[in-house]
Amino acid sequence: MTARRVVFLLVPQLHLLDLAGPAQVFSTARDFNCGYELSYVAEQEDIPTAQGVPLRAATEWPELGERDLIMVPGWRAPTLRAGGNGALSAATLDRLVAHHANGGTVASVCAGADALGRAGLLDGRRCTTHHDVQEELARRYPRATVVRDVLYVTDDRVVTSAGIASGIDLALHLVAVHHGAATAARTARSMVVYARRNGDQQQASAMLRHRTHLSDAVHRAQDLIDARYTSALPLCRLASAVGLGERTLTRRFTAATGLTPLRYQQELRIEHAEHLISQGSTVEAAARSVGFQDARMLRRLRGRPQQVPSAPAPRP
Repeated sequence: MTARRVVFLLVPQLHLLDLAGPAQVFSTARDFNCGYELSYVAEQEDIPTAQGVPLRAATEWPELGERDLIMVPGWRAPTLRAGGNGALSAATLDRLVAHHANGGTVASVCAGADALGRAGLLDGRRCTTHHDVQEELARRYPRATVVRDVLYVTDDRVVTSAGIASGIDLALHLVAVHHGAATAARTARSMVVYARRNGDQQQASAMLRHRTHLSDAVHRAQDLIDARYTSALPLCRLASAVGLGERTLTRRFTAATGLTPLRYQQELRIEHAEHLISQGSTVEAAARSVGFQDARMLRRLRGRPQQVPSAPAPRP
């Protein structure tokens, strides 16, 4: 499969973390064979940043397809209007519109949402931005629905995030969409950040919901369970693989995630079975596909309350 291209559209006075955070996510995911290809374009070669580090970008756009992403980092300005709308020309805004019309995805971090608004891509869609300018965004683009105080919002291949570091959450979300929750969690772990904080909805995947802890041994155990959740995985084998005793692993796993290893595996099986059922599978077929011997256990576990993770454990 060809690489998925991510093009960062750079504007003067952009915030470095708005750019570097998502770029690091996609670059790290690329190290895990996800096939991302990163490009940086602008209307001028030399781009001053809000933090004083000058950047250089290409002025020629690469060829883009429907699998590709254009992301607009935010810039420093007391208000969106004072920021000169990101100093983007009508031709560049038309390019954003054309990419979306051709099936591609456009995204923004922080004040970058204003560029999408100028392009008309927020009209009739839900979106968000930094909390300091979300009211102004709502006034400037009354046909948009601005969702307050969330980290990111997706609506019909238009993805917007809040301020600065939330671009990391947005990028991890896209990695999870493209390559699965386990790959997003692995990417986040490599970056030493939370697997993914919530956007505007409750976290959907147990692979991510129970990753906000600091125990390396438990993360390694989760990696193994994530990869083999449909198979029998005895506690003795799991403990041996991460170099701990069975009782020690169970204690650390429960402290970090709020679940025993078995309960964690069951949550993964239930979630995958629910997905299969929503796609038209019978309960019996879904149960067998995810590793249950029959549907009785799946029916019983589906009626059990979902476990909410505890606070991240400080102990490594």
